[in-house]
Amino acid sequence: MDLIEILHPDAVRNTQSVGSKKRLFQDLAAMSAQNYGISPEAAVEALLERENLGPTGVGRGVALPHARLENLDRIVGCFIKLDRPIDFDAVDRQPVDLVFALFAPLSSGVEHLKALALVSRTLRDPGVCLKLRNNEDPSTLLAILLEGPASVAA
Repeated sequence: MDLIEILHPDAVRNTQSVGSKKRLFQDLAAMSAQNYGISPEAAVEALLERENLGPTGVGRGVALPHARLENLDRIVGCFIKLDRPIDFDAVDRQPVDLVFALFAPLSSGVEHLKALALVSRTLRDPGVCLKLRNNEDPSTLLAILLEGPASVAA
């Protein structure tokens, strides 16, 4: 599985005015509706339900909110780079400015976990995060995400 299979080019955005986690989830839901036909109400509800189980802020300014939804036939994602970090109850208590949301079918099981691991590996790379933070253009952000972490030759 590659990010190109999950992430529609128009589901990558640089945004300026998100003041809360709930507002961010509304923006992610709107993106998922526009790009994947997902019900925005269902997306917000599912993201909030998952977040109530435990925060998805994984540290170093990165959050990976995710949810399973009915009426979805494949795993899809949305990425938002925030100009101003927001509180996300992250594990390191740092505000979040890089957000990659995943939406998966209810029956996705292992595929959902593989997608989450792929996104996590990508955004755990300090070089990827630095490049994302230093760029504004959505097409450049997409290219950085698709390029992924630099591989190290053995």
